[in-house]
Amino acid sequence: MAGLTQKELAQAALARIESHEALCLERFSNIERRLDSGAKNFEKLERMIFGLYALMLGSVLVPFLLSMG
Repeated sequence: MAGLTQKELAQAALARIESHEALCLERFSNIERRLDSGAKNFEKLERMIFGLYALMLGSVLVPFLLSMG
């Protein structure tokens, strides 16, 4: 970088910053996509857990209600 004028040095720095920003934008987009995918998986697990709650409650209540009749 020796022998560069201040303007050339600033332009080189700006080019490096712009390429760095582009790389970071790509990385953050990938991270966001992976987080969205993970959120969908957690929603699926949440529905499965609620289904298990209903199954457990039903397995306790149904025999109790049948024994009352």
